[in-house]
Amino acid sequence: MSHPSVSRIGRTLAGLTAVTACSAGLLSATAPASADPSHTPARAASGYPNLAPTPPMGWNNWSYYQCGGLNEQVVLDNARALVRSGLAHKGYRTVTVDDCWMTKQRGPKGELVTDTAKFPHGMAHLGQELHKMGLKFGIYEDVGTLTCGKFPGSYGHFAQDAKLFASWGVDYLKADGCNVPVPQGQTKEQVYHDLYAQQSRALRATGRPITFSISAPAYFQFAGDAVWHRVIEWSAQLGNLWRGGADIAVQQSTPAAKWASIAGNFRYNANLADLQRPGRWNDPDFLLVGDSGLGRNEMQSQMSLWAVMAAPLISSTDLGKLSPEALAILGNREVIAVDQDPLGVQGHIVQQDGDAAVLSKPLRNGDRAVALFNGGSTARTLSISAGAAGLPTAHAYRLRDLVTGRTVRTARTLIARDVPPHATVLYRVRPER
Repeated sequence: MSHPSVSRIGRTLAGLTAVTACSAGLLSATAPASADPSHTPARAASGYPNLAPTPPMGWNNWSYYQCGGLNEQVVLDNARALVRSGLAHKGYRTVTVDDCWMTKQRGPKGELVTDTAKFPHGMAHLGQELHKMGLKFGIYEDVGTLTCGKFPGSYGHFAQDAKLFASWGVDYLKADGCNVPVPQGQTKEQVYHDLYAQQSRALRATGRPITFSISAPAYFQFAGDAVWHRVIEWSAQLGNLWRGGADIAVQQSTPAAKWASIAGNFRYNANLADLQRPGRWNDPDFLLVGDSGLGRNEMQSQMSLWAVMAAPLISSTDLGKLSPEALAILGNREVIAVDQDPLGVQGHIVQQDGDAAVLSKPLRNGDRAVALFNGGSTARTLSISAGAAGLPTAHAYRLRDLVTGRTVRTARTLIARDVPPHATVLYRVRPER
């Protein structure tokens, strides 16, 4: 992620190496750095419209298909699978086409040109088909001169591209940050802020509500916490959600690399909880649930951890090949409800011990979601007191395991016994007075 000109797959591997190197144990929580006004770029006069009151949910082709497997049929087949499986009814409604959907050159009027070998009916048609299914249409671009896949970026064409997307019925824009030129005399942060601000204004000017996903923070993850956190702060002014760090592993990665990627993205994102607010979401990247090589506990851990972090739930796999097990994990209504809770708070790490962590997330009705995560290689019994988990004093506590459906009561300590390696127990806890 540290260099915007490398390919997306190269950025994934470089970012994964850097994250894994610091992930032998959980990262220590760091408070948001106070911005130095003399170094903070001017913020937008008013924030971007709140078009994502709860974390976005849907599907994106990138992690599973990348450039080579992208075409109209793949997108529509996965969209139909969302509807047929019932996942769309449970909230997975935004279908996003990632990089490589266009030709290498703009048209005679400077317009983006759809690659008709991949999308023979064009992008407006694709949007219409998705809308007919009751789904939303997302698309990818880049604020630099080129996308990560070396297709035309929106640099110098923000208004033109935004109008084109609106005319196609686009509902969601994912704007990457590859190939951003930094002129002499300007800082990298100033340039990124200015370009994303231009994109933000251009989307608003179309008059169409387009959810805006910003990738700027991912390009500052290793610039030091003060800069990284400041970029997240202004991203929250300019858009609705933002990628914070390394790309999740791609389909061709080994099973070990996929799990390391999930664990690494969890670790960095869990420490950004104080920088998120309702309607403005930290995004640790796609769900790999259903991808080959991951075990049931690993898939369930990603789903549960993403939910307790109030992260976007964006699947990136072949939905037509989901096993019943993977479909049950993605479609678990009670876990989804934790993620989509209207209070909109990201769960905090309240206890950590080596590769184990406990996160607690307040819910609107007064309950708490408490995730007990065993990131190690051997089974462990994990526990935390009710007070340490942020629960009020009560006569007893009702614990509902959101995966097994079992309910137990406890007087003061929340316990998960013999948690397998890479597994997470997710409780919804209700004080009983």
